[in-house]
Amino acid sequence: MKMSNTVISGAVGALRAAALSISRHRLPLLCAAGLGLTAVASWMWWRKRQGEDEELQQVGTVSQLLIYPVKSCRAVPVQEAECSTLGLKSGQLEDRHWLVVTEEGNMVTGRQEPRIVLISATFSGNTLCLNGPGMQEVQIALPLPKTNRVLDCRVFGLDIQGRDSGEQVSEWLTNYFQSSQPYHLVHFEADAMRPRKSKKVEKLFRDKDVIAYPDASPIMLLSETSLEALNTRLEEPVSLANFRPCIVTSGCEAFAEDGWDDVRLGTTRLKRVMACGRCVLTTVNPDSGVITRKEPLDTLRTFRQSDPSLKHLYNNSPLFGQYYGVEQTGMIRVGDPVYRVTRKGQN
Repeated sequence: MKMSNTVISGAVGALRAAALSISRHRLPLLCAAGLGLTAVASWMWWRKRQGEDEELQQVGTVSQLLIYPVKSCRAVPVQEAECSTLGLKSGQLEDRHWLVVTEEGNMVTGRQEPRIVLISATFSGNTLCLNGPGMQEVQIALPLPKTNRVLDCRVFGLDIQGRDSGEQVSEWLTNYFQSSQPYHLVHFEADAMRPRKSKKVEKLFRDKDVIAYPDASPIMLLSETSLEALNTRLEEPVSLANFRPCIVTSGCEAFAEDGWDDVRLGTTRLKRVMACGRCVLTTVNPDSGVITRKEPLDTLRTFRQSDPSLKHLYNNSPLFGQYYGVEQTGMIRVGDPVYRVTRKGQN
């Protein structure tokens, strides 16, 4: 059956009209859908290519995500977080982007002022709120004024800058610590200040591993079962707050994280660099702010010493938890499986 030219022309015209109608009303939606499909296709292609050489083995589950806005202060638990090159962040919460310093810019942590662990830092809208025992809440309006001075600070001997939060916060901190010298709260501005290089703290880190005010690494991971194994040896149990991890896992054997060299959590991929050598900060009671300089450090030294060949890295520091560099940024959520990534054929 043949169709006349008139009918064909009419059909073509109708199709053109329909296309124009779609283009006027649905083009943005179609473009967005197209971009979404392109992104999905690209991810699937990349994942397929990775899958040709790699195997994923679930070794645990993300049970907690913890962000410490102010170094050495209390953690803020979150249900999901972005893992950036500088560590975990969720909204205005950024891991260890605030730091207490002396007038000379030297860092102040629980090693120098144990009661700092009792200070909580939370955000309410565009306000940072600090609370401590016996103190009225102090509020800091954000962003900090560009007219506030920038201090040259030092964290483990490395220079880094921070913008001063102002005199009101300085007086609050100085009074809280009952200090004869003034203390200041500074903020690391990632868009304007240069981060520290982890490699300058520990040589095993990669050139691309960077940090704001953490000790050495953007990510520290610890399993609940490792903590449980330690507590079986202690007269008085300790908590995760003694060790200040960012990512906590469950569903694995104790100290299994020692062998997770390459892991995927959510859309994030991490590379293990080295174990976390523990110091006197672990002996600060997170509930009282009292430092003992003994437990759990003494007990850890009885069964978590490094291999003799690695003594030049850790000296007498016991190992508990693992430091990771960020291989691929992404999102992590509580409940995400933790996958160990291995090459096919690798044991």
